Amino acid sequence: LRRDVERETLKFCASNDIGVLVYSPMQKGLLTGTFDRKRVENLPEDDHRRRDHMFQEPKLTSILETVERLRPLAQRGGRTVGELAIAWCLRRPEVTSAIVGARRPAQIEETVRAGSCELSAEEVESVETLLLKHQEKTL
Repeated sequence: LRRDVERETLKFCASNDIGVLVYSPMQKGLLTGTFDRKRVENLPEDDHRRRDHMFQEPKLTSILETVERLRPLAQRGGRTVGELAIAWCLRRPEVTSAIVGARRPAQIEETVRAGSCELSAEEVESVETLLLKHQEKTL
């Protein structure tokens, strides 16, 4: 959802054989496919995400809609939305690793599966199209 690094930084890193460590590829949980408006509203008062602009309107609605559009694409590939998000980040050769938080063992299992996912050219194009539509809405 935050793609500014793709404009110049990843190109520079690729040109100079520099590895990139991606932080929060699931955008603090929003791209797990398990967040909805109610879950956001029920975040504890001391949860830092309550103050994050991605968890507030109008961005929240746009993100949740984008996740729902990503869901069928992920399912067609036998993946969760979270696995798709991680695989999307790791598809770039200059991305050498990703910091993915987990609170339960099942989340770690999902992360491990995502690490071995290879997205087809069609999947990459479909995700790209959805993300461009999301960006257009949030500009």
